[in-house]
Amino acid sequence: MTDTFRALMMVDHEGKPRAEFRQLTLADLPDHEVLVEVAYSTVNYKDGLAVSGKGRIARRLPMVAGIDLAGTVVESRSPDWAPGDKVIVNGWGLSETEWGGYSRFQRLKPHWLARLPGAFSMEQAMAVGTAGYTAALCVLALEDWGTITPGGAEVLVTGAAGGVGSTAIALLSAGGYRVTAATGRPETQDYLAGLGATNFVERAALAEKGGALQKERWGGAVDSVGSTTLANVLAQTVYGGAVAACGLAGGMDLPATVAPHILRSVALLGVDSVMAPQARRDRAWDLLARRLDTAHLASIARTEPLSALPELAADIVAGRIRGRVVIDVNA
Repeated sequence: MTDTFRALMMVDHEGKPRAEFRQLTLADLPDHEVLVEVAYSTVNYKDGLAVSGKGRIARRLPMVAGIDLAGTVVESRSPDWAPGDKVIVNGWGLSETEWGGYSRFQRLKPHWLARLPGAFSMEQAMAVGTAGYTAALCVLALEDWGTITPGGAEVLVTGAAGGVGSTAIALLSAGGYRVTAATGRPETQDYLAGLGATNFVERAALAEKGGALQKERWGGAVDSVGSTTLANVLAQTVYGGAVAACGLAGGMDLPATVAPHILRSVALLGVDSVMAPQARRDRAWDLLARRLDTAHLASIARTEPLSALPELAADIVAGRIRGRVVIDVNA
């Protein structure tokens, strides 16, 4: 193994976190039981906030950023993992309280690791990443609730051209649901139609303040935007429908009323991917393996070098990235 390797770290700079490339050694890594040689990571919205300095994601410094990783076990003090095992990690506090994936090597706790699904290569698994895995959790939440039906009322996906939205559209379409995509970028409509969206709504129409109860339209929805958009989606959801909410790209506030919930029995299903139990993670990855056409991954994702992260972080926060970006940590 190499004596030193490159990592992107969040460090303290005059009282504020700043991203810097640093050379590390194995001795610098946390003393966890499993050493993984990382091949790929990703760029998620949370990664963008951290690396760009637009959000304080790291709760302690210094911190290796990156909430996802895929790689190969090199050393293990755990009976559950052996050298040569191909693994993925999503969430579990990486980049927040635990060192993350923007590093050639990382030491990790055994229960954070999941086996790489046979349907995907490591690069493809990171094309899915936390965004796609979160989308799968949202789809499962709606299906478990039981009110969306193939060919039935439309299922809305907000933030449609982003990583969560793109994968949610592909998964829902493959399940036979009628999918409507909300996007503020008309140039992405052909891309979204290729993933399975059959109708479109303008993002701005959902971002304007609306009534507490509006015309019923959505049998269900996957929302990664929050704020006024989520309030309008709830107000437009049909009686007994449900909305799976997983993001806050539009803000943490929710300027809504209880009217949709108590008058139309609409459910707001909160979806967390960071600390989700392993059984739920396994169900999500199984859904991805069964429904996500790997050909779609080629249209959803592109691979960039670790050195491009600062620019990519700014782009994803500004809404300039379509789909998913995989990071080759060795490039």
